[in-house]
Amino acid sequence: MEVGSGSIDVQVPVYSSTELLGKLQEKWNGKKKPYPAMYSSVYGGIILDPEMMVIPIDDHMVHRGHGVFDTAMLLDGYLYELDVHIDRFLKSASKARISSPFPRSTLRSILVQMTAVSQCKKGSLRYWLSAGPGDFLLSPAGCPTSAFYAVVIADDYSQRKEGVKVITSTIPMKSPMFATMKNVNYLPNVFAVMEAEDQGAFASIWIDEEGYIAEGPNVNVAFISKDKELLLPAFDKILSGCTAKRLLQLAEKLVDQGLLKSVSTANLTLEQAKDAVEMMYVGSGLPILPIIMWDDQPIGEGKVGQLTLALSDLLWEDMVAGPETQRLCVPYV
Repeated sequence: MEVGSGSIDVQVPVYSSTELLGKLQEKWNGKKKPYPAMYSSVYGGIILDPEMMVIPIDDHMVHRGHGVFDTAMLLDGYLYELDVHIDRFLKSASKARISSPFPRSTLRSILVQMTAVSQCKKGSLRYWLSAGPGDFLLSPAGCPTSAFYAVVIADDYSQRKEGVKVITSTIPMKSPMFATMKNVNYLPNVFAVMEAEDQGAFASIWIDEEGYIAEGPNVNVAFISKDKELLLPAFDKILSGCTAKRLLQLAEKLVDQGLLKSVSTANLTLEQAKDAVEMMYVGSGLPILPIIMWDDQPIGEGKVGQLTLALSDLLWEDMVAGPETQRLCVPYV
């Protein structure tokens, strides 16, 4: 068959709504569904079928990256640091000039109810605010209202005690304006991870324009100095990590025990960082991942350090049995 001057070498089907739903369901036939629940303000409710967990293609977050997100971990039926993450989420939204369609209390209630309905006891809770669907222009003026999406992700994660290798990234990092808000523009982060994987490493470390240690692609980084100081890069030009800040609080216990000399944030040069005897990534889903090799050079003795493991135990214990201020018991139905 010919149309005009060009020939058609493939016949593209046109689906009805019923046929399309059937095609979408084929993907999950006989497979475990890793997304037990989603909320969409576009639908105005909770969705339990993964094939229906979709976002409008004209959502400003999809085609312009105008959206922010955050994540809270779910362990043994408890949401860890949910309120801290919601607070950061709303700060990111304010920086991105996105107004929430709901007050904070409603956002929180939606997240808790969705988790309860999902019946998931272990994994993560990820949620987004976008400028909303409307049109394909640069300005969000054509988007009638912002949109809120959330999904429960089932994941059998565990405490990380094996050391990994990292590299110094050559990919330009985000400017402070964008790095300090948790927005969906993650292409630099994706490239940074791909660059590391190409070199047989787990991930990478960013150095800012002034030569100071910044962060990993989606995690903070921490160091133990030869003087047994726990040091994290200052948060003024990078994302303010919720787990990293909790680590700074918990680590004071090791100071009290005489195992650490001090706990602080500072501007760290590459030379200072590579002189550390222990190094680790810090992030919600880890919560600590030891680093034993950096740019093919061993950190300290090139093995997982005892203080790193002690800090990992502190954070993991906080996730498993921490105070009510940190852990929210999900009211499963």
